Amino acid sequence: MPDQTTPRRILVTGVGANPGFGLARSLLKLGHQVVAVDANALAPGFFLDDVSPYVIPLAKDPDYPGAVTELCRALAVEAIVAGIENDLPPLLDLRPRLEANGVRLWLPDAKSVHDCIDKARFHDVLMAHGIPTPRTWAPEGLDRVPADVELVVKPRGGHGSQGVHMVTSRRHARVLCELVPGAIVQERVHGTEFTADCLVDRDGRASVILRKRDLVKAGCVAVSTTFDNQAVHDLVVATLRAVDAAGLSCVQGFIADDGRATITELNVRVAGGFALTEAAGADLVGQMVNGLFGQPVDHDQLTYRTGVFLTNYLETLRVGDIAELEVEAAPRGATA
Repeated sequence: MPDQTTPRRILVTGVGANPGFGLARSLLKLGHQVVAVDANALAPGFFLDDVSPYVIPLAKDPDYPGAVTELCRALAVEAIVAGIENDLPPLLDLRPRLEANGVRLWLPDAKSVHDCIDKARFHDVLMAHGIPTPRTWAPEGLDRVPADVELVVKPRGGHGSQGVHMVTSRRHARVLCELVPGAIVQERVHGTEFTADCLVDRDGRASVILRKRDLVKAGCVAVSTTFDNQAVHDLVVATLRAVDAAGLSCVQGFIADDGRATITELNVRVAGGFALTEAAGADLVGQMVNGLFGQPVDHDQLTYRTGVFLTNYLETLRVGDIAELEVEAAPRGATA
């Protein structure tokens, strides 16, 4: 029976950002053929050895559906894995057509995806399930914010810590709400920040690998360490169930000095620092490939060692002449 060792042709989106870049690299190491796509012709993932690089329109571009559909047809793509949140809404719309053409996706249903992308909806879902999460206000509700609360202003549909601002007064928050598109305001949480790398199989069973975010720069983890905490593990599993998660995702939160954990977000994609999870022994991407192609997920292969660390830094990947780039534009195809 085919499994993760069977070479597959998998399209990975968003290879200009850490999650998509790391996912493409991990799939290559497993022996799969990777079609790397991004809207930026200089995306770092295009310079990985052995990928097939293609520039596609932005996810919000009307040409995106046709370009992705035609690229999958032309290259006989077997599956798509999103490396960035922006690609999720159009891929959800395309899913029936892609699956009819033999292209696999492993995503939750549309409600689950939008409950996670929309930070206000995510807050409401967690509150309804009794899961600790920061207090959240709409811009028009700032008068109800206690005067002594530290605040975070962020885009309601943002990602990658873009447009996130820490403030100490309602006055500053009110100004930022005028500048940040679709802003929401949340109570700032302090403590030990963590990420949980998660894989939920098609029967709803979840494996969770916990990592402390010891040092974070511009939203990306620079130093991280694996750890074990049963209470945090159980809270993450409850969060996954609350949103009906499926496939790969990552959950983030904080552990206060008194040991209580608070969940801040859930991303329907692999995390940027998942390389630590794999270095600690969890076969995250390999088991994702199994589930993606309808094979059983072996949760025994998703155990991990605690106390394993990762340190990350920026590196110059490639310097060259733009005129000599060998990156093709995805063909524009009709979706009808």
